[in-house]
Amino acid sequence: MRLALFEPDIPQNAAAIIRLSACLGAPVDIIEPCGFLFSEAGFRRAGLDYIERAEIVRHRSWNAFQAAQTGRVVLLTTKAILPYTDFIFSAPDTLLLGRESAGVPDVVHQTVEARIRIPLRPGLRSLNVSQAAAMALGEGLRQTKGFAFA
Repeated sequence: MRLALFEPDIPQNAAAIIRLSACLGAPVDIIEPCGFLFSEAGFRRAGLDYIERAEIVRHRSWNAFQAAQTGRVVLLTTKAILPYTDFIFSAPDTLLLGRESAGVPDVVHQTVEARIRIPLRPGLRSLNVSQAAAMALGEGLRQTKGFAFA
């Protein structure tokens, strides 16, 4: 199972997801362009010593990312109907997270294989992208017993 960040805006969130990736053994795809300068040195300065333990693949565009995919792309989105806990994950799935400021464009919504959401209390909009990633990845790994270290 993989995580993918669509044109991330906030370096601290990307760093938190890279740390999650390293700790749980799930590679992370970064779909560019990023809203910040993406550099290993920059993440190290921010105290992310986990970057050397994470498997990171950078893609120059959405099209380049799609061309590299072998499993399903599952979008976490507030616009989905299906709760992530009702979704049946597969080990080769890639969990796609949208931009913090804008989510993903319609073309991405139309091309992913599945869309899932995290149910929230009425009147609340969304979780932090790194929290959403942890919840969905944890459920996906639980279902597939896909922990790399187990």
